[in-house]
Amino acid sequence: WQVRPQSEWSVPEAVEDGLSFIENALIKARHAARHTGLPALGDDSGLVVDALDGAPGIYSARYAGPGADDAANNDKLLQALEGVPAARRTAHFYCAIAMVRHAADPAPLVAIGRWDGRILDARTGAGGFGYDPLFIIREYHRTFGELDLAVKPPHTDAVEAAHRDDALVAIVKLVRLDPFFTQQFLQFKFIFYGQRPGRPGPSLDHSLLFGQTVGQQPHGQCIKI
Repeated sequence: WQVRPQSEWSVPEAVEDGLSFIENALIKARHAARHTGLPALGDDSGLVVDALDGAPGIYSARYAGPGADDAANNDKLLQALEGVPAARRTAHFYCAIAMVRHAADPAPLVAIGRWDGRILDARTGAGGFGYDPLFIIREYHRTFGELDLAVKPPHTDAVEAAHRDDALVAIVKLVRLDPFFTQQFLQFKFIFYGQRPGRPGPSLDHSLLFGQTVGQQPHGQCIKI
C-alpha cells in the first residue's frame, strides 16, 4: 500500500469547520475516504498561545486574514500579545493526525504531537518559516528560527515540523498495533513528495509508504490529505 495525495483523485477541498485540530483532521480524513472509497489519513496543525485562549489555533495559517503571509500573521500575533509579560506568553505547536479505515469509521486512529515554548516580543533568527522566529523552544532556549540543523529532527527542513514528526511517529505505532492494518501491511516507512507552495526545500507534507504482499507483489492504495 502506498500513501498518495488526494489530488490524484481530484478530491475537492474539505470544509474545515471543526473547532479543534482533531476535529479538522477527522473531517479531512473522512472527506477523502468518502470520495475515494479508500482508507485515508488527515492532519491539522498550528500554534496555540495560552494568553490568547488558544489563538491563533486552527486559524494559524490565516490568522491575519485569508491569503495572509507569514509576516502579517507574525505582526498580528505580536500586536495581540503587546504588554503581556514573558511569563504569560506560553505557547505550543500542536499537530493532530487521524486515520480512518472508511468514511464512517467509528473508531479512527488519532495521534497528536506537541512542542512547548513561549512567544517572544520580537522576531529572532532567520531560519524556518511561519511563527518560527517568534517561538522560543523550552528545551533549547532558542527560537525555531535560530536552531542549527544538528538539533532538528530527522527528515525535516524546519524544526517547526517537530510536532508533526511526533504525531507521525505516534500514528505509525497505532497502525502497527491495529489488526485492520497489521493483517494486510508488510512494511512502511517515511517518504516525502512535492513542495509546499512558497516554502523552500523539501515538503513538510509527510507520507507513509505501506507495502502489502499478495503473491509476492506489493499493491493497494491509501489516501493522504
